Amino acid sequence: MFNLKKKLLKAPESVPDSRPQDELERIQIATCIILLEVAKSDDEFSSIEKTTVAALLKRKFDLSPEAVEELIKIASQKREESIDLWQFTDLINNTYTKEDKIKIVEAVWKVIYADKKLDRYEDHFVHKVAKLLRLKHHELIEAKMKVKYNTD
Repeated sequence: MFNLKKKLLKAPESVPDSRPQDELERIQIATCIILLEVAKSDDEFSSIEKTTVAALLKRKFDLSPEAVEELIKIASQKREESIDLWQFTDLINNTYTKEDKIKIVEAVWKVIYADKKLDRYEDHFVHKVAKLLRLKHHELIEAKMKVKYNTD
């Protein structure tokens, strides 16, 4: 199982990355956990949200559909074993640049707006994540506007 996990979560060879494989896997899991948490924050994990999470992970990490499925399974298990999000956001803070963290918040907004509505629990969650990722309020709002109005 462990070797299968490593193979499925393998970093894409076309993307230069100096991070060790284990750290890359931990980053993938941490990012996945954040996306799953926002999708479930309104107590409704719809099929459109699940599809959006899978598509975002596939694109961000260049993973196969099978690898995305395995990543979601592993991330769900890790989240069940944890008491909060700090350990995951701390890993992201220590690994990613501010621009990378803004991209994660943009992905969070994409999951939120996948079902075309902003629930108060989702809104609270994205503010919490932005704070944990040490982003300023205006960066959070800029990410929201970029996603909501599909501007680049």
